[in-house]
Amino acid sequence: MFVEKTDSQIAKLIKKETRRQEETLDLIASENYPSRAVREALSSIFVAKYAEGRPYKRYYAGLEFIDKLETLVEERARKVFGLDSKDWAVNVQPYSGTPANYAVWRGLLKLGDKIMSLYLLHGGHLSHGSPVSLTGKDFQIVHYFLDKNGWLDYDAIEELAKKEKPNLIIAGYSAYPRKVDFKRFGEIAEKVGAYFVADIAHIAGLIAGGIHPSPFPFADVVTTTTHKTLRGPRGAIIFCKRALEKKIFPTVFPGNQGGPHEHTICAIGVALKEAMSPKFKKYAKQIVKNTKALADQLEKYDFKLISGGSDNHLVLIDLRNKNITGKPAQELLEKAGIVTNRNTIPTDEPQSPFDPFGIRLGTPGLTTRGMKEKELRKIAFWINEVISNPKSVSKIRKEVKKLCQKFPLP
Repeated sequence: MFVEKTDSQIAKLIKKETRRQEETLDLIASENYPSRAVREALSSIFVAKYAEGRPYKRYYAGLEFIDKLETLVEERARKVFGLDSKDWAVNVQPYSGTPANYAVWRGLLKLGDKIMSLYLLHGGHLSHGSPVSLTGKDFQIVHYFLDKNGWLDYDAIEELAKKEKPNLIIAGYSAYPRKVDFKRFGEIAEKVGAYFVADIAHIAGLIAGGIHPSPFPFADVVTTTTHKTLRGPRGAIIFCKRALEKKIFPTVFPGNQGGPHEHTICAIGVALKEAMSPKFKKYAKQIVKNTKALADQLEKYDFKLISGGSDNHLVLIDLRNKNITGKPAQELLEKAGIVTNRNTIPTDEPQSPFDPFGIRLGTPGLTTRGMKEKELRKIAFWINEVISNPKSVSKIRKEVKKLCQKFPLP
């Protein structure tokens, strides 16, 4: 590494973090490993250029190749999801998912307008109207909830929408393990005259791979991050109907951010090309196979799964029958080399996001490393051992390292 010659402290931290990732199992559902090609593009010379404005409408000189780059990445984004350029506008400039979402809300709505979204503790997202987020401070928020079995209740959602008449309805989640009926959401939004926005940050790669239904035939706007199941760098994309382009895009720049990170856009372009390959479609299918194998095995160990299983890339566990809460469970598992995140679950009991009743597990990163059902069933065994017998942590940590050696990072 060149950085070793100029900054030994940073070089040491890079090496330590590399080793940590190499020797542990990353089951955080919102994380993944981009390819070496994506990482190389991320460190390209595009990092050195300012490019405020939209393609071919900039405020600086020297942007001939920047304009070509952004246009190419926009075209690839449409191609990945089978979109026509006449109908859909694309913006690849948002820095990440939350700024992208906020730009959409501010572009389509007036301050104080009503947004309807899933309650955060039931698997929603901060940028969908949490009171600690600007989205919750700038707009009136009405939440819908999962049913007692942990599923979206579309009849209840429709009833609430008719009662509240929101200006915008969001379908998009950070901890929902089932497929989403985007068609039904579109119908509900149309009945009440609301914009319908699908936030597919978690499931974009599954949609690109044909494993999850697409929201594009039904939504007015679709937002996504690029680093989860899509396996790119940390960035975001906004797709919107052409009629909404002039409302939304100015709230990205100059409304919400300055010059775009062109090196990130460059890397997003590489990831999108990878997502169009037959290999990626196999990868997306394997994510779901791995998640089902993990979920089925956990159920055999009497873990209670929210919604009773999974259709996508994540499993949400209710730990209450295991006499442990999310924070100590997360810490125990990490000591064993199994990296997860504590997570709230749908429940009537009071709970804190700092120590909730659940943990969230995801398979995208492990699938990228080449692991399949056999390995995921073994990992479920280790999770059960750690939770049931904390004294087994050291032993399992050694076994985890051995498994990781067989499946190196990309």
